[in-house]
Amino acid sequence: MRPSGRNVDEMRPISIETGITKHAEGSCLIKCGDTHVLCTATIDPGVPRFLKGSGLGWVTAEYGMLPRATNTRMRREAKNGQSGRTQEIQRLIGRSLRAGVDRVALGERQITVDCDVIQADGGTRCASITGGWVALRLAVNKLMKAGDVISDPLVDPVAAVSCGIYAGQPVLDLDYPEDSEAGVDGNFVLLGNGQMIEVQMSAEGSTYSRDQMNTLLDLADKGVAELMAAQQAAVA
Repeated sequence: MRPSGRNVDEMRPISIETGITKHAEGSCLIKCGDTHVLCTATIDPGVPRFLKGSGLGWVTAEYGMLPRATNTRMRREAKNGQSGRTQEIQRLIGRSLRAGVDRVALGERQITVDCDVIQADGGTRCASITGGWVALRLAVNKLMKAGDVISDPLVDPVAAVSCGIYAGQPVLDLDYPEDSEAGVDGNFVLLGNGQMIEVQMSAEGSTYSRDQMNTLLDLADKGVAELMAAQQAAVA
C-alpha cells in the first residue's frame, strides 16, 4: 500500500490555473497533489549572443524554491550562489521545453520560463516542466495574436512525470514519502507524440531490471497522457 493510499498507476490530483500573474506574457499555477509551482513566461526581443544573426529563437528556464516550500526553512539562493541541484533542474527544464519548439518559427527572440516552487512534496522538476509548457503556450499565443510570428512555433506539448520502485513495486508519480524511500527513482520527459526527451533513472537503494524499466516507462506514458489532457484543458 502506498502511503497516500493511491493505486500503483494512479496520479496525484492535477490542477492548472492560468493567468496567475498580471505582468507575465504567460503564467499558471500547477498543483500536483501537494506540490505547487508558479510558472511564468517572459518574452524578450533579443537572444543570447551566440544566436545573434542566426534567425533562431531560444527558450530558457530558471528554477527556485521558496524558503518555506519544505517542512523546514531553506536559505534563499542568490543568483550567483545557486546549488548544483538548482542549476541542473533549470537546465533540464530549458532543454525539455526547447524540444517542443520550432526555433525558426519562433524567430530571433527569447522566452524565459521561471518556475518557483511554492510548496514541495516530490516531483517539483516534473511539475515545473509541465506547468512551464502551459506558461510558454500562453506566451506564444500572445505572439501569434499580435502577428509577431507567422506559424505556431510550439510543435508538440511537453510534460514530465516521476516514476519509481517503492517497497518493491513500480509506482507512478512519487510524492515525498515515496521519493525519499524509493529503491529506484526516475523522471520521464515526453513529447505529445510519445517521443522521449529525457529519462533520468537511478538506483537509490537497489538496482533494477530491464523489465522493471519497461514497466516504469509504461507508467510514465499513462501519467504524461493525463498531464497533457490537463494542459490542453488549461490553455483551451
